[in-house]
Amino acid sequence: MTLLKASIVSLLLLIGSVVDDGVKVGDKAIDFNLKNIDGSMVSLNSNSDVKGYILVFTCNTCPYSVMYEDRIIALDKMYADKGYPVLAIQPNNTEKSPGDSFELMKQRADDKGFTFPYLIDDTQETTLAYGATNTPHVFVLDKQDDSSFEVAYIGAIDNNSRNAAAADKHYVQDAINSLLANSEVSTTKTKAIGCTIKWAN
Repeated sequence: MTLLKASIVSLLLLIGSVVDDGVKVGDKAIDFNLKNIDGSMVSLNSNSDVKGYILVFTCNTCPYSVMYEDRIIALDKMYADKGYPVLAIQPNNTEKSPGDSFELMKQRADDKGFTFPYLIDDTQETTLAYGATNTPHVFVLDKQDDSSFEVAYIGAIDNNSRNAAAADKHYVQDAINSLLANSEVSTTKTKAIGCTIKWAN
């Protein structure tokens, strides 16, 4: 194995280990300060009135993300007024995935009428910190008494990526409904189904 190949393998293993060590259910959510499509910087504390967030790592180009876009919009319309709005983060390296550029993010959000912030993680540090592996990948965050956020659910939006009407398990909705009712979330982790994130190296 050449030195270059060995370095690439080592880097991939490092990335894999960091992703594996992302946040777990029950952990304190990691704050960030990322650029929104309107040019503003957004963090978990940008909105003091929230009870939590539906944090979704998603993008323009992944077919699974596209299939889930209307469901993500519906989740925001369903829960934003109840204190759990959507925050979407585009995690892909834009050199590897030019269709996810900041300008095209703005265009996609406008075309679809996104009702929530659409942030770019241009360093991919937030994506690594959370351990997101796919698009879409959801982290439901619940605000605590000390104004920190706890991870309450990680995984898929529902159990049918290709057909919203055929889904019979709505993991994110169930998690938010449980939090609103001050009851335990019954399903706290599922496998995120979607495209793998396009890392810088």
